[in-house]
Amino acid sequence: METATLAAGCFWCVEAVFDDLKGVEDVVSGYSGGHTENPTYQEVCSETTGHAEVVQITFDPNELSFADLLRVYFTVHDPTQMNRQGNDIGTSYRSAIFYHSDEQKKVAEDVIKEITDEGIYDKPIVTEVTKFDKFWPAENYHQEYFANNPNQPYCAAVVAPKVAKFRQKFASRLKK
Repeated sequence: METATLAAGCFWCVEAVFDDLKGVEDVVSGYSGGHTENPTYQEVCSETTGHAEVVQITFDPNELSFADLLRVYFTVHDPTQMNRQGNDIGTSYRSAIFYHSDEQKKVAEDVIKEITDEGIYDKPIVTEVTKFDKFWPAENYHQEYFANNPNQPYCAAVVAPKVAKFRQKFASRLKK
């Protein structure tokens, strides 16, 4: 198994997408990239800890390559928005890949170049590629949030359309 740590805005959205992807064994919402030990959601939202909302993904590289995982990642958020995703604004919502090895760093840089060269986005990709340091799991109520709260207004308005778009685009890659 391999681990990926990715920030792409609200972790509820990102977790809901990757939970459905074939080759993914586990997805945990949490925080990474900051300077505070064991931060709380309220601290991260205060924009004083330096952390981003992230998901830590455990996946089988024999079934899903890190490059393909990142190709999905770049379709489920807007990597051209600096420190925000839609109406979620602040450094805690930044686009970031926290690489766990030199190989992951190279793959991340290669996939960013590939997407840039394809001209998929009109603006430059601002996703940071940063060495992984620590991961702090979010509070229990954040885990599987969309699965447990599909009718919550934010989930219905923001998460559900992202999940639907993902399922349509990657139908052949969904878990059965």
